[in-house]
Amino acid sequence: MDAVELLRQLKGKGVRFTPQRQAILEFLLETKSHPTAEEIFQHVKEKFPGVSLGTIYNTLNMLKEHRHILELSYGDTSSRFDGNPENHYHVVCSNCGKVVDYDRPLLHLEQEASDATGFRIDGHRLEFYGLCPDCRKRQPVH
Repeated sequence: MDAVELLRQLKGKGVRFTPQRQAILEFLLETKSHPTAEEIFQHVKEKFPGVSLGTIYNTLNMLKEHRHILELSYGDTSSRFDGNPENHYHVVCSNCGKVVDYDRPLLHLEQEASDATGFRIDGHRLEFYGLCPDCRKRQPVH
């Protein structure tokens, strides 16, 4: 879905959209880098120098609540945000934290997990961890 369609949907739900909010949404839809809130702030600040980090966080929370973005939390490190809210897999660098999409058909394990545990399963998240090509290049050879 493109930014115009998402904006139309959100406006239909009574969400007010400022140019700063639109810039945040467009950046998330255009990038594949899974940026942190700080990275989004730095990008939007180039176009809107007066934007606050609070505006970034408020907009990210609103977009997440409306299920238009994903927040990828990794414990103590900063959350990363994904403009693709559809369930898909990620590969995460254990060294630098880079996150990339891994496009493949989804594993449909929800029913199996529900049957085994009695839980009502609402979804799942699968991630792979390792070293990205840049970090591997910087690793000393033994």
